[in-house]
Amino acid sequence: MSKNPLPEQWLENQKAAKATQVAFDLDEQFQYSIRRAALDAGVSPSDQIRTILGLAVSKRPKRPRLTVSLNAEDYVKLAEKYNLTPDAQLEIKKRVLDDLVKFVDQDK
Repeated sequence: MSKNPLPEQWLENQKAAKATQVAFDLDEQFQYSIRRAALDAGVSPSDQIRTILGLAVSKRPKRPRLTVSLNAEDYVKLAEKYNLTPDAQLEIKKRVLDDLVKFVDQDK
């Protein structure tokens, strides 16, 4: 029996949890260049920085998604906009997605 009672995957997650995030305060143009390169390469800015530095990049597929943080006040405003109640968060999310799709379609 193994000395360590934790499953192997948990041990790997423990190693990942010990990683330290490093933030860089760069000129806006530098940040734009790195983000643009990441976008063109279809990777995250973090993965782009790792590539620039010659570090390994995870090959795990990532779900391409955009995120936004919404607080209670935001849900109230969006509910008013969509003529819904603030607790109808799933329906609000669907309407927001529709608005984002319309935005992209107009941009084409």
